[in-house]
Amino acid sequence: MSQEQSLASENRLPPAPAPSYVKLAMRNMVRKRGTSLKHFTLSTVGLLAVLVGLSYLTR
Repeated sequence: MSQEQSLASENRLPPAPAPSYVKLAMRNMVRKRGTSLKHFTLSTVGLLAVLVGLSYLTR
C-alpha cells in the first residue's frame, strides 16, 4: 500500500498557474497582428491630432 501511495504522490502535479494578463495580451497581439497595428496607428494619429489642435488653439 505504501508503494501505491508513493506512486500516486509522484503522479500528482501542482496545478498550473493561470497565465498572466500581460502574457495573454502579448499572445493576442501576435495572433491578431493587423488589428493591433491598425489600432496603434489610429491611436497615434488621434493623439497627434489632439496635440496639434491644442497647440493651434493655445498659440
